[in-house]
Amino acid sequence: MGVAIRTAGGDDRELVVRLLDEAFQDDPVSSWVFPGAEYRRVTHHRLMAAFTDATLADGRVDLVEDGSACALWMSFPAGDPGHGEADGGDDEFAALRHAVDPDNERVEMIGRLTAGIHPQGRAHEYLWMIGVAPGRQGEGLGTALIGSVLDRCDREGRAAYLEASSERSVRLYRRLGFELTGEPLRLPGGPLMYPMWREPRTAGAQA
Repeated sequence: MGVAIRTAGGDDRELVVRLLDEAFQDDPVSSWVFPGAEYRRVTHHRLMAAFTDATLADGRVDLVEDGSACALWMSFPAGDPGHGEADGGDDEFAALRHAVDPDNERVEMIGRLTAGIHPQGRAHEYLWMIGVAPGRQGEGLGTALIGSVLDRCDREGRAAYLEASSERSVRLYRRLGFELTGEPLRLPGGPLMYPMWREPRTAGAQA
């Protein structure tokens, strides 16, 4: 039986934020941005809310119908890194830090560092985040969410990109056709992030 997926709207915002907050509480990158379990518990959701709002405004949030998993996607045209200035010309990373956690420079740093390695020159779909409820992991929900977009990428001849936050994630994404591109990004005093790129598959390549 297939996984029912729909596009989330504004009414789903709180559900998506809560889902991402729960899914990434123990993620290596989230743990670096918000060190300390209690600090992360009371602050992390603000960053997930900012990411959700940005994606609802300019991208697409795919949501499993029962609310157990979601994926945040952004479409990038060729030559557009998709980062830099917020509305009004303000620096978007400084604005993010101010909105989420003003005294935490890592909120701003994670945006600048990932923007610095983001590929340019080719249009692609960017998998910003994918979260699965802790009690539902291992059921193939994440693979179903990603696969629905990758199928479209293959039909349209469009590439895809992401940053994996662990070696375990790297292995999962490799099975979906992603390959490491460039050197891993080492967060200062923290974990590695692994940029991964996927070329669209033709019918012959899939066979």
